[in-house]
Amino acid sequence: MPCYGKLSSSLFLGLLLLLVSSGTRAAEISVRNPNLSAGDDGYTLAADFNINLNARLDEAIAKGITLYFVVDFELSRSRWYWLDEQVISRSQTYQLSYHALTRQYRLSSGALHQSFSTLDDAQRILSRLRNWQVLDKGSVKADQTYLAAVRMRLDLSQMPKTFQVNALANRDWNLSSDWARWNFTPVETAPSTVTGTPTLLVPSTDAK
Repeated sequence: MPCYGKLSSSLFLGLLLLLVSSGTRAAEISVRNPNLSAGDDGYTLAADFNINLNARLDEAIAKGITLYFVVDFELSRSRWYWLDEQVISRSQTYQLSYHALTRQYRLSSGALHQSFSTLDDAQRILSRLRNWQVLDKGSVKADQTYLAAVRMRLDLSQMPKTFQVNALANRDWNLSSDWARWNFTPVETAPSTVTGTPTLLVPSTDAK
């Protein structure tokens, strides 16, 4: 009987842990519809991101902790005689925070910022990247095929050092999409028309 009781207790605890685990919302990011379009001064990047924050990240924002999301873009060219050539690499950082005094969520990038009444509204804009100029005129050759790649990640290195230690050791804070890759062939086309749809803030940046 004692063995049976211990076995039952172990099974019960295992089932309880399984239920708790299955009920925990996993944090994840995925990339959809990446695209490069010709503009007046070069090529602009557009992409959609599915961003799902878990309860720990939601709680961190509510407590006033700023989350730093980074969008990385890379363009490379295949070379049969050597390693692939990296044509350009760019990154853009977006800060997502909550201000208790105003009860507003803020999405910032550089000197630009937008305020929102709900976290969902802020995430909706964060998930839509539009009109980010990543390639200048003359940086790519027409009719030559390149490999473009984009991803979004949560950057813990920009957070306070004292906070990084615990965050790095906790997988709830490990949030990054896979690289979305596609072939890109520049062509001589007229610039595309820009619509008035609300999108993610994109201040000017320099190439790495």
